[in-house]
Order: sequence, then C-alpha cells, then structure tokens
Amino acid sequence: MLVPGGWQGGWVFDEVGAKLRSEGHEVEAVTLAGLEQDRQADDCPNLDTHIDQVAELVEHHGGGPLALCGHSYAGLVIAGVADRLGDRLDHLVFIDAYVPADGDSCWSLTSDAFRQMFIDGVRGDGRWVAVPDGLDPRARPHPMPSFVQPIKLTGSSPAVQRTYISGGPWPGTPFADLTERLRADPAWQVHEIPVGHNIARRDPSSLAAVLAALTPRS
Repeated sequence: MLVPGGWQGGWVFDEVGAKLRSEGHEVEAVTLAGLEQDRQADDCPNLDTHIDQVAELVEHHGGGPLALCGHSYAGLVIAGVADRLGDRLDHLVFIDAYVPADGDSCWSLTSDAFRQMFIDGVRGDGRWVAVPDGLDPRARPHPMPSFVQPIKLTGSSPAVQRTYISGGPWPGTPFADLTERLRADPAWQVHEIPVGHNIARRDPSSLAAVLAALTPRS
C-alpha cells in the first residue's frame, strides 16, 4: 500500500505500481482526502483524517503480507496507522519521509525553509497550501491542518519491520540527520536511491526493486 506525500495523489506511484504488479505483487496507491483530482467538498482534512482513511484500507486488506509505504509527509500517516494496527502490517516503509515520535508534526520535524514555504503557500485562504513550483500539473493544494497537527502515538502496537529509503543528499533536505541516525539503528534497514526527494517519479524502477525485495515478517 503506497501513500503519497504532500500535494500529490496516488498517481505519483503509477510506474512503481506497474512494475510491482508485473512481478505479481498486489498494489494499492492511495490518494489522501482533500488531494483528489475532482475535490468538491470544502472540508479541510487534518492528520487524523488521513490516518483514519488509510487505517480503514488496512483493516479491509484481504490478507497476505502487507507493506505500508509512505513518502515525505505520509511518514506521519503510516506511523499513526502502525501505532493502531501494527498487528496487521508486515513492513513499514518510509520513503524519504518524516519518522515521528509522539507529539511530533510535519511542521515540527521539517526545516525552516519548508515551514516558510507552508506559510507562504497558505496565504491565499489560511487553509490550503498552494502547490510549490515544479510539481506535476496533477498536484493539488494540501490541507494545512494536516501539516501542523501533532501525532498521537501510544507505542502499544506490536513491533513492525521498518525500512527507510533515502533519496540521498538534496538541497534543503530535512532528512539528512534522520537518515544517519537510522543507519546506526539495528532495528532499521536503510537503502539509498540518490535521485532526490521525489523518488517515485525520478527512479520508479529502483524504488520498485527495493520494495519487491522486502522480507516478509516470519
């Protein structure tokens, strides 16, 4: 199950999903609430909304090994789902993503440059962060509440295998220190695909290969 980061929808994983399906894997790419191409509702989702949405998909998963993968902002989403439904997951994969502790938010974990981008982007209406320059035309404004809401983690869920996939060093990355810390943690597998932040679009073949090689929980 693939969960995209800010401003993007499940379409960002189209090539990754196609490669995984060609090898016999079942793939579901999620578009988080508020990021739909044809969004009509005026509701402005928060982090809890997105965690609830993905948790419901996990609960209805038909069985078999399940890897829950989140890019960037979605690291918070998958961490919240794992805290609630860790016994349903075989692997948790953070793709150049934030890895939160209880009380963290995307806002608290990111860099000053990204915080300023959020502030500048939300000036239009105070609710939706405008799409940054350079993203795919299908990208949509992102709900500001989901960036600033702190996550609530109980730590009571069973341990899940964890993998971090780094995009390598890129200008302004907020993940450099995190990546080095996880490399030294035996509880984590760390891979690097040095193409920058948007790995799914820049090197879908390598990302699919890493995901296909994940070892199921014994």
